[in-house]
Amino acid sequence: MLKDNLIEVENNIRCACEKSVRKPEDVCLVAVSKTKPEEMLMEVYDCGIRQFGENYVQEMVDKVDSLPKDITWHMIGHLQRNKVKYVVGRAAMIHSVDSERLAVAISDEAVKKGLVQDILIEVNVAQEENKFGVSCENTAELVKKISSLPGIKIRGLMTSAPYVENPEDNRKYFRELKQLLVDINNKNIDNVYMNVLSMGMTNDYVVAVEEGATHVRVGTAIFGARDYSH
Repeated sequence: MLKDNLIEVENNIRCACEKSVRKPEDVCLVAVSKTKPEEMLMEVYDCGIRQFGENYVQEMVDKVDSLPKDITWHMIGHLQRNKVKYVVGRAAMIHSVDSERLAVAISDEAVKKGLVQDILIEVNVAQEENKFGVSCENTAELVKKISSLPGIKIRGLMTSAPYVENPEDNRKYFRELKQLLVDINNKNIDNVYMNVLSMGMTNDYVVAVEEGATHVRVGTAIFGARDYSH
């Protein structure tokens, strides 16, 4: 079943790339595996998937430490500063940096561990009150403030668009995020050239790819509905 789900998602991405004249290999499918048991991850792993995304720090730590070492992990959930030490070095990319204080904490930990941590700035494009993220207006300022911090590399922007019945309703937010990326790159901030757009989830990833997503975070369409009972 998971194999069939995966084939369908990959086909949808391929079609969206054809429609927008992009190469499918330019889109990274991140399989969002939060609350899913390791045997399900391994089933998807055996189909060739190597990029996995987790929302919860402890769950990511457990999976990183016990699953194959060639998996690339993405921290996509909200990250508290007191948990940064568990994520830096385990996650190849942290998608959810939404403040200068968090960026500083990540920088300090990366320097301590002697590595460079890739990060994305989380932008609340739709200005939803119940979601984390910087406003579009304040994103460039945050990028400029943290651009010279050691041990981190700002790779791009991330957003979680609203949950909508019609994915087309989110197209405007994806366009806005892409334009924001272009505008910030045009400012020629030292140490900053961003080329990652992490946007699109199960409900709207096809539209996100059409609008330039480089990373789509797909969970339910691959693994089925989540079980929060535990």
